[in-house]
Amino acid sequence: MDVLHTRNFCIIAHVDHGKTTLSDRLLEYTNTVAQRVLTAQHLDAMDLEKERGITIKSHPVTMLYTAKDMQVYRLNLMDTPGHVDFSYEVSRSLAACEGALLLIDAAQGVEAQTVANAHLAFGQNLKVIPVINKIDLPSANLELCAKQLEDILTISAEEAILASGKSGIGIQDILEAVVQRVPPPRWADYPQTRALVFDSLYDSYRGVIAYIRVFSGVIKAGDMMMLMSNGQKSEVKEVGVFMPKMTKISLLEPGAVGYIVTNVKDTADIKTGDTITIASKPAQDPLPGYKEVRPMVFCGLYPLESNDYEKLKAALGRLRLNDAAFLYSSESSIALGFGFRCGFLGLLHMEIIQERIRREHDVEIISTYPSVVYHVKPHGKPEIDVDNPVNLPDPGTIEYISEPTIKASIHIPNDSMGDILALVMEKRGSVEHTDTLDANRVMLSCVLPLNEILVDFNDRLKSITHGYGSMDYELGAYSVSDLVKMDIMINGDPVDAFSSIVHREKAEGKGRVLCEKLAEIIPPQMFKVAIQAAIGGKVIARDNVKEMRKDVTAKCYGGDISRKRKLLDKQKEGKKKMKMIGKVNIPPDTFIQILKN
Repeated sequence: MDVLHTRNFCIIAHVDHGKTTLSDRLLEYTNTVAQRVLTAQHLDAMDLEKERGITIKSHPVTMLYTAKDMQVYRLNLMDTPGHVDFSYEVSRSLAACEGALLLIDAAQGVEAQTVANAHLAFGQNLKVIPVINKIDLPSANLELCAKQLEDILTISAEEAILASGKSGIGIQDILEAVVQRVPPPRWADYPQTRALVFDSLYDSYRGVIAYIRVFSGVIKAGDMMMLMSNGQKSEVKEVGVFMPKMTKISLLEPGAVGYIVTNVKDTADIKTGDTITIASKPAQDPLPGYKEVRPMVFCGLYPLESNDYEKLKAALGRLRLNDAAFLYSSESSIALGFGFRCGFLGLLHMEIIQERIRREHDVEIISTYPSVVYHVKPHGKPEIDVDNPVNLPDPGTIEYISEPTIKASIHIPNDSMGDILALVMEKRGSVEHTDTLDANRVMLSCVLPLNEILVDFNDRLKSITHGYGSMDYELGAYSVSDLVKMDIMINGDPVDAFSSIVHREKAEGKGRVLCEKLAEIIPPQMFKVAIQAAIGGKVIARDNVKEMRKDVTAKCYGGDISRKRKLLDKQKEGKKKMKMIGKVNIPPDTFIQILKN
């Protein structure tokens, strides 16, 4: 099909605004998927996606649509994730498109991620088509949505299409708007072949399958392709499109979105954002790609059973093949044995990876407390990166430690303002300015340390605002802070799994909570066990594990008191000796219980 009758677009929105449901209706309306095989959330391939109602991976699909002008158009759609942790998936999809449908929930209005994704689309010079979705809900407020479109996103409300993905209202209007408003594929007249890699996956039978958008030229089976970033060459085994399953075709033309099967055996060789060209007539200029994603959150993953180490290693290897943003490397811990240090984009990304390891690869794992990458400057030496508290140099040799910050946009109802400001202050953040969105909603622009929002910030934001608050963030600059390493010692021995880097002001409170919790969980011993939180050599909090006491005087029936005293003194000496040589065994589930709390 010629370039003029091709349209490439994606759907972007805040999480849970109805992207996947709308894509189901588009598939149904264009007869891309037969009614008898169409399922809810059809483009979501993983069980996890269907269960949680979220999109984790973007899914391309090619549809044929006969417009009102009786011309047949090829529409290439990409359904994208809405959660902030997967915004890298959104940026990949935007780079392969000329237009975007911006979905707004008629009941909730413009949310944090709506604004962030809209600005990503504007930054790529895409044609943005606003769609007010879920208009059939009783709580729909169309006037408010129209006003927010103009005030917050500076898009004319007249451009908005009213629709409902669930009941199928406005689906034809959306398809007509895509045909009329989205421009035909750009850069199609470039003399050489250029295709952008926007994703890749590993198939154990066929090797690496690259998802590509062809900008110019033609790619067909038998061609010798070349990756412009590293000059690696490989034969193209097969080309095809997504209908929505992989469907083999003879060639991919300019404007096409499809896949190519190559001889490459490692997905790390085909980088997302790379440009593919033909080796015999290579292009001179690569396509503008996008930045390589850098993990923001790190934690250690260890097998619950030490025999499962190789199984866990294989599981992480397979997940790395299909997820370019996930990184891992080997590490070992005195308490937990051999495991891996893993990097993630955020907490949801970390949760999803851990769940996939348990489900898809049947490995039970323990994860250590999540941490971030700190910049540490030792005296007279260059700055180093530290993502694990165990690797922190001696405190006496450190000139300063700087931590990553985030720039957060928090959308909240007016009546939650005081509680949210208190939460931001508690997390060592500052509010730079506030914007009133409408009569009921406010947007706060804050700077917060990334370490502080890792665990419970989003949960507390949701509970304070009764579910109406939303947050989007991007990585900010590093700032120097008074950070220290807090060790937890059990019977005088430090346990590295519980080590953490904390702010000095919060160290005592966190240490006390951790000691109390450990004292509850660790089973009683025959001798008194001290649990201490320490910074350097200074103990800042302490608790004791209850000792079991054997009644050694039970066999004495009356008689002289000196007999009992003699037995008690003997027991006392034995306990003192036991305390010196005794070892405390910490059950594996202790780590899980502590990390859950």
